[in-house]
Amino acid sequence: MDRMNHGFFAMAFRMKYIQRWGLMYSVHHENLSTHSLEVGVCAHALAVIGNTYFGKRYDPDRIASKGMFHDLPEIFTGDIPTPVKYFSDETKQSYSAVEDAALARLYAMLPAELRPSYEELFRYTPEEKRLIKAADKICALLKCRDEAHFGNPEFAEAEKTLLDSLAAMRCEEAEHFMQTFGDSFSQPIDTLLSK
Repeated sequence: MDRMNHGFFAMAFRMKYIQRWGLMYSVHHENLSTHSLEVGVCAHALAVIGNTYFGKRYDPDRIASKGMFHDLPEIFTGDIPTPVKYFSDETKQSYSAVEDAALARLYAMLPAELRPSYEELFRYTPEEKRLIKAADKICALLKCRDEAHFGNPEFAEAEKTLLDSLAAMRCEEAEHFMQTFGDSFSQPIDTLLSK
């Protein structure tokens, strides 16, 4: 067994140093670590909702794990603003190549016998990809609403864009999540606990 000192997890734990929403003023700063956990929790919820209400056969634990790791390449790239990342087909392809190179570098920091398990976290079925993308958008939308709740108008346009984008996905699990749980995110702790 290889006893070398491998840096994969030390790098993964650096997600807490990567700030999100770099072009926008934030009342509450959000780092990549917080966002990744929230996406994992939300993706798990969407999978459970799909299984419970829509007759799907998702693996919620697998989807949650993939959600938690989905932005791992941003340890190297940082959080690239959406308008930049999706500016053109050329920028999308270039960014994708940079992400692939970042992942390859991260995989190389693992013992060889562990690599397949972590490489698997970035192989998505179409349904897994859809749920993780929906969870990512829900978490970004909730961030926008949180900022608005504290009087910051900076995120108003992003909120509209995310609402349109989420609606265009036609993800019944995401719609159910927002209808059932969405309003609770704006409630104070005493209100949440009194229910």
